[in-house]
Amino acid sequence: MRVVLAGARGFGANYLDRLRRLTHLVRLVGICDVLPVEPESLEGLGSPEISGDLPELIKRTGAQIAILATPIPTHADLTLAALEAGAHVLVEKPTAATLADFDRMERAASAAGLACQVGFQSLGSAAVPAVRELIADGAIGRVTGIGVAGSWPRPAAYFTRSAWAGRRVLDGVDVVDGALTNPFAHALATALAVAGAEERGAVASVETELFHANAIESDDTSAIRVTLAGGTPIVAAVTLCAAERDEPYVVVHGERGRIRLTYTMDEVQVNDGPVRRFGRTDLLENLVEHLSSGRELLVPIHRTGAFMQVMEAIRVAPEPLPIADDHQDLSGEGRVLPDIARVVDTCAERLTLFSELGVSWAVPLIVRGAVVADYTTAPDLPLTAAPRPYLHPVRTLGGVVVTEVRPQDHPHHLGAGVAVTDLGGRNFWGGRTYVRDQGPAWLDDHGVQRHVAFTARDASGFTETLLWERPGEEPLVREERTVGAVPLAGGWALDFAFTLRNLTGEPLTVRSSATKGRAGAGYGGFFWRAPADSKGLRVFTASAEGEERVHGSRAPWLALSSEEWTLLFVQDSDPWFVRVAEYPGVGTALAWDTPLEFAEELARRVTVVVADGRLSPEEAAGLAAGRR
Repeated sequence: MRVVLAGARGFGANYLDRLRRLTHLVRLVGICDVLPVEPESLEGLGSPEISGDLPELIKRTGAQIAILATPIPTHADLTLAALEAGAHVLVEKPTAATLADFDRMERAASAAGLACQVGFQSLGSAAVPAVRELIADGAIGRVTGIGVAGSWPRPAAYFTRSAWAGRRVLDGVDVVDGALTNPFAHALATALAVAGAEERGAVASVETELFHANAIESDDTSAIRVTLAGGTPIVAAVTLCAAERDEPYVVVHGERGRIRLTYTMDEVQVNDGPVRRFGRTDLLENLVEHLSSGRELLVPIHRTGAFMQVMEAIRVAPEPLPIADDHQDLSGEGRVLPDIARVVDTCAERLTLFSELGVSWAVPLIVRGAVVADYTTAPDLPLTAAPRPYLHPVRTLGGVVVTEVRPQDHPHHLGAGVAVTDLGGRNFWGGRTYVRDQGPAWLDDHGVQRHVAFTARDASGFTETLLWERPGEEPLVREERTVGAVPLAGGWALDFAFTLRNLTGEPLTVRSSATKGRAGAGYGGFFWRAPADSKGLRVFTASAEGEERVHGSRAPWLALSSEEWTLLFVQDSDPWFVRVAEYPGVGTALAWDTPLEFAEELARRVTVVVADGRLSPEEAAGLAAGRR
């Protein structure tokens, strides 16, 4: 059969190699490209006509098949042009840049009565139907979810290989060149195929977490959760910022085991059994056999409808968020996120998104394009540290870190967040519990603040639901936490509000060590641990200066400053808890010297201005006045 190829460079060179292998079935009669084609690249392929006009090239050569290996945003228009010129089409993945373009392509192919195959090569593997048969036969019982993991390194040059590389939009045209929509598109398409959810309408919802470590517009590290119409979740986590290449895979979780499909190798393994390798059919060869003998197409365009639903969700999702440089290894040719291979594997194993694993860079706060804070939702900590979400590192706009996590002096201090020494008899602060007439003691009383979900989230902040509970016990409170980053002329401000809703049905009591007899130890509430190595520390309010004078005061604002930074705390509900000599830390004291009881809910809000350099009392007062 006569074939023309649109796009002979980049991935198009791969098609030239395949055409050389299939000379017994096809003959290359034309190449459509906007750039000159190197003669040596056509060795063994005769002398195909070269033109920049695809429809005319098809008509002049009588081509029966048009292969489209061109940039993503060109797929729709070139497919329509080829179909109108009378050629069947093999279009490279992804099908199109937008769901609307996909619809145009599908309608045009149907109206023309011509074949349109999409180049998801992994779907040519016999391993895919083999996995579906294993599922149907009950090899692992009822399917509970499907995970996808992929970790590849990419040098910086990868993202500058073309004008559209790493772009979401170019010159007003959708490109959507992201990790999941281009290099790992096969992974997602294979997972949908294994689930038997390939056509449009199979996807009920899509949650996205898109990030970029490289200085690009699109994503290079992504996690998504696709919920199918039947309720089955598919979680795909991939990165182009790994230290080395791991073969990507799809893992099907069942009630009685799992099936792992390493789709690049066509290998299938059930639980810990032997690995079976399957053959693969070339999609061009399949298209030729479809046209000559009626063999069924392996990837007809309509069977990429579900993939395009997911791609559309990624296209319209919020802009990918940057990952700060201090989370990266910048020593090689490409940016590396340390431990990222383990992270994506864990996502596929647990069917969780990055933020649900507690990966700190997965919940950034961004001000003027800079990551000013990272939020960890589920830290991997011993119970004695009272595991809880926290902000760290928090940075000034100049990049100075102003928080500290697990310092040697107090390993249970966790950046900035909420911590209470005693809520209903449970320790949500960490460390030892103060016992009246005895002193600090290690008790088996620690609780956990468990992240449940984000109910709202964007680059500037989030609203989060948490449960405060002792493992194995019923939750004491449900917390609604709202955190936001606001740009200011002299830096930025963190707005932090929380409401604790009593779930016990009885009044709950907040206690501090001070309420149990330890004078001055009224800590418990919002707490900020600053770096222990900060130089030239100074603490002051509008009317007092020094730790002894401001500790326990009810001033409307309080400033802690060093030679490099100033933190300005603003709230008027509780006394201030302050430490400077022993360690640098500031908090609000919910129960300064008297227990605080609440029946239904307890709400508080604090604002922290984060500034470079040392602010004067006058400057602090001016900023505080604007934050009340």
